[in-house]
Order: sequence, then C-alpha cells, then structure tokens
Amino acid sequence: MLLYISRRLLSAVVTVLLASVIVFAAVQLLPGDVATQVLGQDATPDAVAALREQMGLNRPAVLRFVDWITGAVRGDFGVSLVSGEPVAPTLWLHLRNTMLIAVATIAVAVTSSIVLGVVAGLYRDRWPDTVISTLTLVGMSVPEFVVATLLVLALSITVPVLPAVVLDEASAPVVDLLPAVVLPTIALSVVMTAYIVRMTRTSVIDVMASEFVTTARLKGLGTGRVVVRHALPSALLPTLNVIAMNVAWLVGGVAVVENVFNYPGVGRMLLEAVHNRDLPVLQAIAVVSAAVYVLCNLAADLGAMALNPRLRTGERSAR
Repeated sequence: MLLYISRRLLSAVVTVLLASVIVFAAVQLLPGDVATQVLGQDATPDAVAALREQMGLNRPAVLRFVDWITGAVRGDFGVSLVSGEPVAPTLWLHLRNTMLIAVATIAVAVTSSIVLGVVAGLYRDRWPDTVISTLTLVGMSVPEFVVATLLVLALSITVPVLPAVVLDEASAPVVDLLPAVVLPTIALSVVMTAYIVRMTRTSVIDVMASEFVTTARLKGLGTGRVVVRHALPSALLPTLNVIAMNVAWLVGGVAVVENVFNYPGVGRMLLEAVHNRDLPVLQAIAVVSAAVYVLCNLAADLGAMALNPRLRTGERSAR
C-alpha cells in the first residue's frame, strides 16, 4: 500500500511539473510583449528595454522557468502586471472563496446523486427510474449559466430571498459571503448531480446483476443490507473517478457561474486575468488547477483501493 501511494505521489508530482512546463511555454508563446503591455503603446524603446531588463525578460527562457517554478514551490507566483501586488495572497483569497462553493456543492451534489442513482438503479424501468432519469437528462442538457440565470430570476427578482450578485470583495469575511454561496451551490449541484446520478445508476444495475449479490440474496439477506453492505461499495468504484473530475472542476473555479453572480472566486479571477492579459496570474491559476486535478484523481484511486480489497490484493501480488 505504501509503495503504491509513493508511486502515485511521484506520478502526481511529475504530472504537475509537466503541466507547469506546458503552461509556462504557452504563456511565453503568446503574441505581444509584456513590457510594452505594462507601459503602454506610447512607451519609448528605452523605457521598454529597461523594464524588460528589470523583469528579467532578456534572460533565457529555461532560467526564467527555473526561477518561476522554484518560487511557485515556495508559494511565490510572482507579481501581478495589473496591480503590482504579489499574486499568491490574492490567489489564496479567491481560492478560499471558491472552496466555500465547492465544499457546499460537493456535500449536496454527491450525497443526493448517490441516493438518486441507487434508487434509479434499484427501480430500473419503473416510475422512480423514469422520473430521475428524465430530470437527470434535463440537468445534463441545460448549461450551468442558464440554471444560474433562472435561479436569479426566481429567487432574487420574482421572490427576492437571496442576493443576485455579490458586492463584497475577495477579502470579505466568510460570514459575509455565506448568503451569496446558496445560489451558485444550487446551480452547480444541478449540473454536477446529473452526471454522477447517471454513472451511479449504471453501476448499481450492473452490480445488482452480479453473482455475489445473487448469493447474498439467496442467503436470506434483506434488500437494504444487500445494497449497503455488498452492492454499494462496488457500485461506487466507477463513480469515484466521475466525482473526482467534478470536484477538480469545482475547485479549479467555475468561471461562468462565478461571473454570473459576480462571486469573487478563482473563476472570476481567471476571467479578469485573461481580459487584462495578466500573465503571472494566468500561470498561477493554471498550475494550481492542475495540482488540484491531480490530487483529486489521486484521492479517487486511493478511495477505490479502500473500497475494493481485490485492488490491494493485486498490489501485494504484484510486489
């Protein structure tokens, strides 16, 4: 087990490093000159040359990448070209705000989708399955920004019980942001639940038709015990990867939904950085998002190993 975890951690580190190389190279290949962008089109050639020297842009790209990745490991992602402030503190504040939405969405979406998926799988081709499958199909078909807009229309304009947009800054206390988390959480949960329900339903149908479930039933075990003790752990195995991908999608920042609600999260920070061509911010968000994605997949693999003893047995056999 420890050897497997060590290999997966090493693979995760290599993946993040490769993502960092790709991100840095892509940013360097973008058209335009950073120094000219900072000083403006009316800047003199001498001023542009001086700023390039100050920013280290005249140094070889390899050396600049080593300096950047070394700083990133320490949590230093450089200085914003727009505000002139360090990127890291601002990024952590926006990431904290996105985590508020992500944690709430994960708690709502994962719990409800597993329950709905199990019910749909157990009542296959009957009315509970038909209702759940129809709602799931609608949730998958409607984009999240449409769901967000409808929620604003229903719960902020027609029945004004929740704020339509967030007026607080990213540095606002968590307590002040909590009312603004409700609508984004509902909008994201609708989309996220739809995909997990589909996968859970399919897995439950396959597992309930397997031999070990049939054996458990022949032993006289009740349906509830068969589902919870025998079927559900196996049914969750293929669902874990879908959950991990959705969690990475959330934590990486859902730009569209955050922009609809003017929510000060990573997604809105990313849109502002793209609009302002703030390259250090873009690099930082891309690398942090890649790290989150890798960690979520690692957690899914470890969760699958914990749920399936055969994976642990296979790992020991391989050694």
